[in-house]
Amino acid sequence: MIRIKLDVMMAKRKMSLNRLSELVGVTPANLSILKNEKGKAIRFTTLDALCLALDCQPGDLLEYRNEE
Repeated sequence: MIRIKLDVMMAKRKMSLNRLSELVGVTPANLSILKNEKGKAIRFTTLDALCLALDCQPGDLLEYRNEE
């Protein structure tokens, strides 16, 4: 299972959902889905924009968990 750690990076950067939404160009509702780990997929363009806005690497946002 791939986990998106958007909430962790937002907290580290002291960034609100609304501010991140403005920087990334994704609605707060769609970012909330990612933040709450309800999303099934993420576009590379969105991942790129998130990394740029949060000044991080994709590995800072994504985590693999082996849940057998």
